[in-house]
Amino acid sequence: MKFKAAVLLLALELILGLILAGCCHGALQVGFYRGKCGFADVEAMVAGVITAQFLRDPTIVAALLRLQFHDCFVNGCDASILIDGINSEKTVPPNLSVRGYDIIDQAKAAVENACPGVVSCADLIAIATRDAVFLSGGGRYEVETGRRDGLVSIAQNVSILGPKISAPEAIAGFADKGLNATDTVLLLGAHSVGVTHCSLIKDRVYNFQGTGSPDPAMDPFLVNILRSRGILQIDQQLGMDPLTTPIVRNLAGEFDFPTRFGAAMVKMGAIGVLTGTQGEIRRSCRATN
Repeated sequence: MKFKAAVLLLALELILGLILAGCCHGALQVGFYRGKCGFADVEAMVAGVITAQFLRDPTIVAALLRLQFHDCFVNGCDASILIDGINSEKTVPPNLSVRGYDIIDQAKAAVENACPGVVSCADLIAIATRDAVFLSGGGRYEVETGRRDGLVSIAQNVSILGPKISAPEAIAGFADKGLNATDTVLLLGAHSVGVTHCSLIKDRVYNFQGTGSPDPAMDPFLVNILRSRGILQIDQQLGMDPLTTPIVRNLAGEFDFPTRFGAAMVKMGAIGVLTGTQGEIRRSCRATN
């Protein structure tokens, strides 16, 4: 009886510990805002904003993907890139061409009108990007929410991987953020949407006639890499380097790139997040409280 009682007590302590850990640390979860904004559906409100923007300008897909990437790869996914200031992350050369700030502002205005001080700007970036990817036909993935906003945005903290890096350099850079080689290939697949600068491709222009996928289920980005027709230097490096070529071939043959891409986006979206009582919920995404 004493043994059974001890086991039961230990089990209760473990359960209580897990409950307290969940309360205190506020881990990311799907549906975090459910019931936190009265009868309003936070993700539906954001989707309304993104849909209206997408219908006017489909290029917001690439803009939001880049915005999330440039945010998460500095201090973590804490919306630090959104903060204005003479020495903020926005002011460094890699971020001067980043777009989408106004879209996040609109999403923030919508949720603040329904429930002030509840939804973080960091979560809005993740939700908005997911919705844009879905609208572009890239498949829908569930977004984990519960992030809080960072308090720091300093230009000197920014070190973004450039489009002319090698595959090993890309893998190493992603590994620093807890992402593996497969995640690297999947996330660089975001280059399949949007536009680029002529200076980055003037020596890499091809005639793309007839380079579409032989199977509509295959991802054109991967197919073109395998045909040595990647647009950016890093894209083609993925199909040539022994570290990534097998990954590209495997992904191209599995016909589930959108699903795998979504999973990699969720993983990236958890980099260095602030949760629980860390950080804050900004009133304006462009300034700390």
